[in-house]
Amino acid sequence: MTVQATPPVSFYPPGGLGAPKDRRGHAAENVTGLPTGTEVFSADNHISLADDIFYERLPEEFKEKAPRVWYEDGAFELGLNGMSFLPGEFTQVLMQYDPLLGAGSGNPEARRDQLAADGVTRELAFPNALLALLFFPDKDLKERCFRIYNSYVAELQERSPGRFYGVGLINWWDGDGARRTLAELKSLGLRTFLLPLNGGQNNEGTQLDYSADYMNPVWEAIAESEVPIAHHIGEAPLSAPCEVNGIAVGMVHNVAPFREMFGRYVLGGILDRHPGLRVGWFEGGINWVLSALQDAEHMHASFKHMLNHQVEHDPRYYWDNNMYASFIVDPLGLQMIDKIGVDRVMWSSDYPHNESSYGYSEKSLAAVVDAVGPENAVKIVSGNIQKFLGL
Repeated sequence: MTVQATPPVSFYPPGGLGAPKDRRGHAAENVTGLPTGTEVFSADNHISLADDIFYERLPEEFKEKAPRVWYEDGAFELGLNGMSFLPGEFTQVLMQYDPLLGAGSGNPEARRDQLAADGVTRELAFPNALLALLFFPDKDLKERCFRIYNSYVAELQERSPGRFYGVGLINWWDGDGARRTLAELKSLGLRTFLLPLNGGQNNEGTQLDYSADYMNPVWEAIAESEVPIAHHIGEAPLSAPCEVNGIAVGMVHNVAPFREMFGRYVLGGILDRHPGLRVGWFEGGINWVLSALQDAEHMHASFKHMLNHQVEHDPRYYWDNNMYASFIVDPLGLQMIDKIGVDRVMWSSDYPHNESSYGYSEKSLAAVVDAVGPENAVKIVSGNIQKFLGL
């Protein structure tokens, strides 16, 4: 018997999407098929610093070393001594914010209006250029900057109560620092934090192994805090320069980075030692989940006799009990949604990036309804991210 595959849904007009600053929302068309009154909650948006907060808020003795924020050529920059931490082409692609005024942190009211025009009522916003600080070598200054950012994004939450939620940053390289920054993060009202896929180096200059015993104090602090962990794409550099369409090639590489960290949680014993952890995988889509589970099950069965930690459960157990993943447009993932699980999947618009659904979110949302029906669609576009955040 020949099985006819369902063709992927096309979201893209013949002329392409164009830069995000040239798009406009079409929520008024009301073609999503979602039940009346559904508040769409994007599980993964981004916000760029529009204020020079580190220089302004660090103690005087740190100002000379403070990362600076400035606006240049239509983008907000973050760097030192007038040099951006990020390559110019990267900045221009991911931070084309003029005249997309709501994308920067300086105008939350404009941001709400733009999202509402796209049919999005609530959002979880990840930092943008700030991710360049993840591997800043001065760990004391880095933690201070993270704490300043957490306070700043908490202020933005207060200006948009119930509509804007910011992703914070913590000290992940030592247990005391993790406990300290998590307690402060919670006190500010932040609901989750970004944990880099690459842990970088510890205070002794050794590459961190998240699954090693010496990381237990950090995981214990996270587990005790009950704050869910957010992992996001964007940390995987190309193995070599790419002169032709490097940004597009790099993004194809970057949208599938989760397998190694997934393996550490599932086969590396992290979730066996700390079963209360909640883990979110953001902007990598959902179609990777089944192949990762299949391969983890194969490797678990194949190498059982060689393991120095006997895994307590089948890999599927950890996905069903500890993990969530978000997508923007993922026709292939939606075709497999019954095997992935509607309770583990979160829709996002990724506003305001090039690859975001901003300007055609109604089509992305309608595809969710078509795949799972209106009732389950509400979970995916609103309920599951609220459950993840503990709202």
